[in-house]
Amino acid sequence: MYKKLIIASSILVLTMGLSACGGGSTTTKVETTGTQGQQLLDLKKALDQGVITESEYKRTKSKILKG
Repeated sequence: MYKKLIIASSILVLTMGLSACGGGSTTTKVETTGTQGQQLLDLKKALDQGVITESEYKRTKSKILKG
């Protein structure tokens, strides 16, 4: 009986923990390391891989170009 309770509790804890992993607002952090050109290449790569959205790409690209 205790094994079933422990297993059920473990599943509940894991489920609750994983449900908090997504959603919410996302911010894009601009790293100041590397050249401006390298930052733009890395940003484009993130867009192409689906790591960031088109709007995040445009917003961050603008920040990089403004310096």
